[in-house]
Amino acid sequence: MLKERMTPEELAMMTGYSRQTINKWVRKEGWETSPKPGVQGGKARLIHVDDQVRNFIRSTQRAADNTGVYSASPTDTPLENLLRNSLKEMTAYEQKQITSLLLREGISGLLLRLGIRSAE
Repeated sequence: MLKERMTPEELAMMTGYSRQTINKWVRKEGWETSPKPGVQGGKARLIHVDDQVRNFIRSTQRAADNTGVYSASPTDTPLENLLRNSLKEMTAYEQKQITSLLLREGISGLLLRLGIRSAE
């Protein structure tokens, strides 16, 4: 659910787009923002979610969203959201290769290939 004011991170998690994409839209579409209270330096902003923002977000829904429903639950970690969004950005071929790797080697094998886990 859209709140009256949201951070780019909140909008990104809700829409499935990246924070950078949300910030690009803020600049390009001229959305109204205000400084985020309690954050010094002036870079942290809150986006005023008005009709213009709501309509733009509705108009940008990806066609791929119709094939599956992905929603961030309050218990999802930033890593889970990042992985979900990254997978949605992959081509079908890339997704098939990742699936094959995970089925063949499991998570331990993937971590070993990435150098995150040592072969004990």
